[in-house]
Amino acid sequence: MAPLYQRYSLYSDNDTYIFVPEAAEARNLTIHRSSGDIVLSQPKTPIPPSTRRSGQQVYGILGTISLTLSEYILVITGRELQSRLMGHDIYRATNFEILPLNPNVSIENPPHVVESNFLALVRSHFQHGNFLFSYTWDLTTRLQAQSQRAPGGEKPALWQLADDRFFWNRFLQTRLIESATSSSETTSWAPYILPILYGTFDLRPIFLHGRQMQLCLISRRSRYRAGTRYFRRGVDNEGNVANFNETEQILLIEGPSGLSNGFNPESNYSSKFSFVQIRGSVPLFWSELNTLRYKPDLQIMELDNTQEALIGHLQKQTSTYGPVTLVNLINQKGHEKPVKDAYERQMAQLELPDVKYEYFDFHNECRNMRWDRISLLVDRIQDDLDNYGYFTQTSSDPSPSRLQKGVVRTNCMDNLDRTNVVQATIAKWTLNKQLIEAGVLSPGAGVDDFETLSKDFREMWADHADAISAAYAGSGALKSDFTRTNKRTHKGLLEDGVKSVTRYLKNTFFDGTKQDAFDLITGAWIPRKNPTASMFLVADTRPVIIRSIPAAASFSLFMICAGLTLPRSSDYSLVYYFLLWFFILAATLTFMVIHGVQYVAWPRLNPLTSVIYYDGPGFRSARNGLGLKATAHLDVHKKQWQGAGKHRRGLTVEEVELGTLKKSD
Repeated sequence: MAPLYQRYSLYSDNDTYIFVPEAAEARNLTIHRSSGDIVLSQPKTPIPPSTRRSGQQVYGILGTISLTLSEYILVITGRELQSRLMGHDIYRATNFEILPLNPNVSIENPPHVVESNFLALVRSHFQHGNFLFSYTWDLTTRLQAQSQRAPGGEKPALWQLADDRFFWNRFLQTRLIESATSSSETTSWAPYILPILYGTFDLRPIFLHGRQMQLCLISRRSRYRAGTRYFRRGVDNEGNVANFNETEQILLIEGPSGLSNGFNPESNYSSKFSFVQIRGSVPLFWSELNTLRYKPDLQIMELDNTQEALIGHLQKQTSTYGPVTLVNLINQKGHEKPVKDAYERQMAQLELPDVKYEYFDFHNECRNMRWDRISLLVDRIQDDLDNYGYFTQTSSDPSPSRLQKGVVRTNCMDNLDRTNVVQATIAKWTLNKQLIEAGVLSPGAGVDDFETLSKDFREMWADHADAISAAYAGSGALKSDFTRTNKRTHKGLLEDGVKSVTRYLKNTFFDGTKQDAFDLITGAWIPRKNPTASMFLVADTRPVIIRSIPAAASFSLFMICAGLTLPRSSDYSLVYYFLLWFFILAATLTFMVIHGVQYVAWPRLNPLTSVIYYDGPGFRSARNGLGLKATAHLDVHKKQWQGAGKHRRGLTVEEVELGTLKKSD
């Protein structure tokens, strides 16, 4: 594998951007701003005297993105060393820069409001995500898959080795990859193409019973059907599910004779262990619709291709990981029950020998904070865990001595809180087995018998849970106090309440733009080369009465507060004053709840038209927030979104949200 360039100097003028690697005999990368052509110069080509050197170092090229007025180059200008794994540095990107090809476009003051909106989406996405990369190691691919690559011969470039699901900037790298594949000098382009991972990385050194070890936890977020909690649920027509994450726990152990004052990161290790789990949304066509109420409307859409999409998803998992055990943690009562029932109806019709289904009523089994009862689930699937095993490689044999033959796929409604607790429990059970096999622990001993090891394990999984939850739901994970302390506490319940309120506010009023950023960066929506055609992204075309009601509610609340400071001649002197403003406040709030759909911050690039207004077979818990018959004319979203969806992509109504990652022209 050709090493990637780790640092560049950037030179630019009105005609070109030139990236000069800090490496001997390296070829400069030149991007012509007028034509957009990308070329490699010959070694030792002099820098044109008209160019000026940027004061910032560039640590990687994320790729290019085309917006309405210009194409832009995205580069990493800040990085932070996370740790060193098996001799490879792992970095987190901390700062980014956007470089316009069009010299007439200013990043600070874009000439059009639509372009400004798109640039804000790009900035927000990279500023608030957790993006990881390595110049020398494939961070997107689990250890077992790396070990199965054919040895010898010409090794592919890092971008060619990357797992396509977790190659987060694959769409952004399209131009560079096309230049590389169309060139007779493909290897010369490879050092410029840097894959990044959207996920988490944590590594802890451990010393136990005279053995030096490293425990590492990596999560990888899929770029397919990427998005936020209420705006990306279920499966699409290609079998991709929302919030799909692969989690790999790696244990590295030095041999008894390899002891030193500190852990040797360059060691070959006496033993390497890897254990992989996956999570993802229930693979049906379903959604939860924000209506301003705390509990969203649940909708399940029974489409003709539901079984086909489910099979497609599961076959992808079995072809990648082997047999799959599906652990479903959704409640069997209340709001979640229809999803469980629909899932089990589809599973009953399934005939895939490598897929097993296991239901565990998490909240019922663990009620009254009896979280130790999660062990009941582990007991149920223990035979599968034993059969699947985990990846093992020893220093005495370059070939793996054991392969992980299957995987556990866990889901709850959000695939966050309950899923985190269960995955951590399964990971601890597996870690116990690995430490016993390596001779570090004696049979019968466990991770929880050693406070330092147990604390590190719990913190890693709790931090991992918080990061995945923040990316999808906008807050840290619920129930993380159990993951951190092995106990469910009343303080943890209070913290969960605060996190739940935070989720509600972000999911209702802020996630629309966040979802738009996901769609823009992953290529699920491509802008036209005409900002006027995208004015619907920034214009508020709702009727005046819809837009004015929140202002009226705010003003009435202000008047109520102001009335508290007014002098009174008697206890009843301001009764009519308060009655008037309380009535106006109640009336405006009622109106907003009845028309809740109008006040949610929906995504605009790929609107959820077919979900919100779906009236086909299936289930819907309620039809809140859609207004009354007398005010149906105020619902401009329905006409605008349905028209925009069909016009921009030419799809059927069902395909607008439920289907493929289609791109507009």
